[in-house]
Amino acid sequence: MKILYGVQGTGNGHISRARAIAAALQHYPELEVQWLFSGRSPEKLFSMEAFGNYWWREGLTFVHREGKLSPRETTRQLNLRGLLRDIRELPVNDFDLVISDFEPVTAWAAKRRGKPSLGLGHQYAFNFPIPAPRFNWTARTILRSFAPAKSSLGMHWYHFGHPILPPIAQPHVHSRAGDGDHILVYLPFEHHEPLLRELAKLPHRIILYGAPVDLPAADNIELKEPSIEGFQSDLASARAVICNSGFELIAETLTLGKPILTRPLAGQFEQVANARALRELQLARVVERVDADTIGKWLDEEPTGVRIEWPDVAGHIVRWIADGRRQSPTELADSLWEQVVPGRAENKGETAASTAD
Repeated sequence: MKILYGVQGTGNGHISRARAIAAALQHYPELEVQWLFSGRSPEKLFSMEAFGNYWWREGLTFVHREGKLSPRETTRQLNLRGLLRDIRELPVNDFDLVISDFEPVTAWAAKRRGKPSLGLGHQYAFNFPIPAPRFNWTARTILRSFAPAKSSLGMHWYHFGHPILPPIAQPHVHSRAGDGDHILVYLPFEHHEPLLRELAKLPHRIILYGAPVDLPAADNIELKEPSIEGFQSDLASARAVICNSGFELIAETLTLGKPILTRPLAGQFEQVANARALRELQLARVVERVDADTIGKWLDEEPTGVRIEWPDVAGHIVRWIADGRRQSPTELADSLWEQVVPGRAENKGETAASTAD
């Protein structure tokens, strides 16, 4: 089977999920995959060896400024003519199946040609009535029409009674919680100079990813370049994690049982919805501001994380595709949730009420 697999390159979560799928594909040589990435300039993609001779298109992305979605700048940078050309010219007829991890060029090209298509990723969970803001129907419409597919497998931290899969977040190979004294901060969409000033006020060691490494920083702050291995090691040994409300990083952090402080990007529907889910599931502390006072009070409480063990979701998905997708999405979801080890508060042994059926 020949598969065209499109991945949204904005942020690192989609690409992280794609790496897990690429690793699982190694066991199924009958599945021939051509990868396509969009939404991020090619020079900003890194550690892409797993995807071989991948294709790149400009695609669509959202512009953020100082921790907020900027609709005006998003519209200004939109190259609609180029997008339509890429959709029209993409050779989807050369493939048996098109998979889109919220990637619009492959999704719309498949829809235009009537090709079998599968949406795979967190955003497709919003096809169901899960925790989300009740406002902004425009944002809901954009989310559902951005990368449409004939069928889909949505993912979330909980199923909410619907055929939604657990996250693709493998057990971590590094040491577990409590090995380090640093706080890992990953806030790539924030205004970094004010953030650095706030972090400098804290009596804690900070490792910060997602900010330019040439910015002046206080002695308690270490700025680091993007690195898969380095980031995973620092995440595994962190005392706690501070991040925006993206899906994949929080899923991975939950495998480690780290305390999470999170701030959703203002105006970004998916992140605001994620924050609501995190509150309902009691998996993280959700805040509106990330400053020294907020962080300090949270750390003074000596927060404990919730640890959840997810199954090999990537492996099961690839096997499901190789078997011809004969099992229904509901059956696939049910079989995976049966393998989830419910969340437990680290060091307390208390099952989190949020993950109980």
